[in-house]
Amino acid sequence: MQKSYLGKVKMIYIDPPYNTGNDFIYPDNFSESLQTYLEYTGQVDEAGTKFGTNPESDGRFHSKWINMMYPRLYLARNLLRDDGVIFMTIDDHEVDNLRKISSEVFGEENLLASVCWQKKYAPANDKADFSTSHDYVLVYAKVRPISKEGRVQSVLSKEERTEDMDRAYANPDNDSRGSWKPGDYTCNKSAEERPNLYYAITQPNTGEEIFPKKTRVWAYGKEYHEQNVKDHRVWWGQDGKNRVPSYKRFLTEVGGVVAQTVWLWDEVGHTDESKKELKSLFPEAAELFDTPKPTKLIQKMLSLGVAPQSDDIVLDFFAGSGTTAHAVIERNNDSSGHCRFILVQLPEPTKRVDFPTIADITKERVRRVIKKLNDEDTGKLNLGVVNKPDRGFRVFKLAESNFTTWDAQVAHEPKALQNQLDFHVDHIRDERTADDILYELLLKSGFPLATPVEKQTLAGKTVHSVAGGALMICLERELTLELIRAIAERKPERVVCLDEGFAGNDQLKANAVQTFKTKGIVKFQTV
Repeated sequence: MQKSYLGKVKMIYIDPPYNTGNDFIYPDNFSESLQTYLEYTGQVDEAGTKFGTNPESDGRFHSKWINMMYPRLYLARNLLRDDGVIFMTIDDHEVDNLRKISSEVFGEENLLASVCWQKKYAPANDKADFSTSHDYVLVYAKVRPISKEGRVQSVLSKEERTEDMDRAYANPDNDSRGSWKPGDYTCNKSAEERPNLYYAITQPNTGEEIFPKKTRVWAYGKEYHEQNVKDHRVWWGQDGKNRVPSYKRFLTEVGGVVAQTVWLWDEVGHTDESKKELKSLFPEAAELFDTPKPTKLIQKMLSLGVAPQSDDIVLDFFAGSGTTAHAVIERNNDSSGHCRFILVQLPEPTKRVDFPTIADITKERVRRVIKKLNDEDTGKLNLGVVNKPDRGFRVFKLAESNFTTWDAQVAHEPKALQNQLDFHVDHIRDERTADDILYELLLKSGFPLATPVEKQTLAGKTVHSVAGGALMICLERELTLELIRAIAERKPERVVCLDEGFAGNDQLKANAVQTFKTKGIVKFQTV
């Protein structure tokens, strides 16, 4: 993902495996199978049964977990936009370590908050001393912007105001600007700290000269105060005779509300709710997840980290049951947004026939959420909606390259070298489809996996037009000069063909180079 999605992800949410003494399996050598990794790390017995390998008695209890997390966070930072944020749920076991490595990766100054999420609403009386009712949500920005004046600028969106918040605003003096609320006219600085804010102001109805307390001076300088008077923003009480004024803060000016660092279960959901939510979608497999996260929790993060009605990208590389996709799809449905998600999940075995791996459950949950919303839309009035929401998604499996590469470690003896040469001539792996090759080339060319691809027929051959014709990919095994000319007439920015398609015809390849150059296409590659 590093080439195609570098600096393009607006928000990342991860719920990494909690270090509870159970095994967490995330192989870093992706050229090997998961089973191979389990075997050489001693995580399966002779019969192939998996078992835990990280007991608290192990001196590397924490370091194993940190070694698993650090490189993933490092790569994740590269994928974030400059205005991007990452949310990470974690418990007491590793919150300290996660904060340390995250501060090293993202910078301590980019820590936005350590949020306390109330995940349970009832105590567990079977615990020895404390019943844990909370987890943490660490929030980091990639870059925390600073204004020219040195003030920290906001990265997150404000939350919507509630009716209870708006009830505090009224309009007792019938101001044409609408409802307002009196605000403190002083600040928490002393006269010694801010001598320019310690001065007398005139009470207009009594004529009295009023000084603030020396321990709490005015919030506004003289010139600013005079402007407040002209703007009728200074309030001296209902009878106009208060000794300390208030500042009129209008409802139309306050906008949203800054998020707090305590998230209660009745606002963002709890673990019991998330289990019921998953069971409603997966009555046959809900028991596979002990601690799924509620969609309301992820939606809370989305409301802060992603602009409404945007096409921002949200990434979750510990996808689990697919809660992130569920939350994004529902948010798009509620707000007419076009936010996109990328989920990454290892095919960890479940020992089930219906869902052999965790990744199978991830995919099926997304399908069921989409079907549920599509079913709800059936029979509804259109009400002027021109474009129906696109709830489709694509699934890709990580595999070795479709192209065999030259092995520099091959033995220097005739037979081995001859075999290597044969592989290099016929370098496309067996049983690889045109789509397999197409999407590998997209990624290697720096295009996201959701880039529009149109299949076209030119000169009787199939050509793939990528991103509205910016890139043309031809995977035909028999190229012709007519096809080359037809592609050149489309004037794409780049052209990619299979080297095999020229069948060793150097003259045809030379003609292709000159034809594309004549049409201003300087980026022509063969693979």
